[in-house]
Amino acid sequence: MDLGLGDKVALVAASSRGLGRAVAEEFAAEGASLVMCARGEAALEEAKRAIEESHAGVEVMALPTDLSEPAQVDRLVGEGLERFGRIDILVTNTGGPPAGPFDSHSAETWSDAVRQNLDSVLNLTRAVLPGMKQRRWGRIINITSIAVKQPVDNLILSNAVRAAVTGFARTLANEVAGLGITVNNVLPGYTRTQRVEELAAKIGEQRNITPDEAVADWAAQIPMGRIGEPREFAALVAFLASERASYMTGTSIPVDGGWIKSLV
Repeated sequence: MDLGLGDKVALVAASSRGLGRAVAEEFAAEGASLVMCARGEAALEEAKRAIEESHAGVEVMALPTDLSEPAQVDRLVGEGLERFGRIDILVTNTGGPPAGPFDSHSAETWSDAVRQNLDSVLNLTRAVLPGMKQRRWGRIINITSIAVKQPVDNLILSNAVRAAVTGFARTLANEVAGLGITVNNVLPGYTRTQRVEELAAKIGEQRNITPDEAVADWAAQIPMGRIGEPREFAALVAFLASERASYMTGTSIPVDGGWIKSLV
């Protein structure tokens, strides 16, 4: 199915690895031009080269960026606009905050989580939204977490801050719906990324089991009996960015193999 993204420009945040990279690769496969960013320059350049080599003719710009810093976000978007003339699709994404119960996190850790996982979304949206409004077309897709529908034990920071992103996105969706702009959230479940590997290692230490055993425990909770692959998640993001999803906005869609137990 041709999603009609060949003439679009997509900014994909935290796209050097994990879900962000899978999304960038999916857009490249559809022929979209890319603005990529991450904090680590070496990993970002490697991801850029790999995508360019795998998808001949796709234009890719990559810029190391701390998304919690408004000035750096403005520079990223400004250089993206200078290179491509517009940004049609925004995919917000950041690494998750540290695991642990409430008592293990200081006030500073909470502030860092808000800056990383909420302020980054606000900064990016604030930078790209004026152009989308002017063109009366845009897609804003936030990568959040299954935790916003069913909190995950030991992830109080993520449970709280990503829920704030959901409230922001749902409200913004109504504000811009009449301008041809959709705003949706995609909720990854346990997916084979470095973030999940790190969580498995931490849980393994706490429970005196191996990381593989921790992953097996998660898989046992999932009706499909396995954790997800990044490309399975990226496919939904690409669809939501397309014209075929033009009547979908304000939604939060899990990609979790059936892990969430709620009815809606």
